[in-house]
Amino acid sequence: MAEKTDIHPGLKLGLELGPVAAFFVAYLMLRDRVFTIGGTEYDGFILVTAGFIPLILMTTALLWRLTGHVSKMQVTTAVLVVIFGGLTVWLNDDRFFKMKPTIIYALFAGVLGAGLLRGRSYLQFVMEEVMPLTREGWMILTRRLTAFFVGLAVLNEVIWRTMSTDMWVNFKTFGLTLAIFAFFMAQGKLFEKHGIEKDEDGAA
Repeated sequence: MAEKTDIHPGLKLGLELGPVAAFFVAYLMLRDRVFTIGGTEYDGFILVTAGFIPLILMTTALLWRLTGHVSKMQVTTAVLVVIFGGLTVWLNDDRFFKMKPTIIYALFAGVLGAGLLRGRSYLQFVMEEVMPLTREGWMILTRRLTAFFVGLAVLNEVIWRTMSTDMWVNFKTFGLTLAIFAFFMAQGKLFEKHGIEKDEDGAA
């Protein structure tokens, strides 16, 4: 197993969010254009999706190379980008890529929910080193995050099925990111109440 290595937070954030930002910029540049490739017409969204697939794979691989670690969430996201992005390009149908966030959040909610039914917090297993909490704190946070993921999955379905592609791209680029940030900011009292202090050796 590769040894974990710390890298500059700015570089890590750039590798994680850079592909999404690049997707947004490229979409703005190509959204009104149509390209004919091999006798088939593809709109800008399809071409941007085609470029997004190798980009997300490259940044995920680079993150693993630099840190020796990639989270299960990042791996899952990359796999689903390849599957649904590939279907979008292959079938020339943007619906598959737009469904991707729904599948991701429904999958995360399902996994966390399965753990809750067993009286366990799978979230703790993934994030305990980042946010040391009491067992009660982890269970509360997991229940809230499960409900939050369900809400995001439903919201994504509503937006892509009823609104324009422009609206969906803005929602995916900014709305989802801000929603996740707001969710964790709203958990301040929970972290304060159930947080565990670590000693100088990093032990709880």
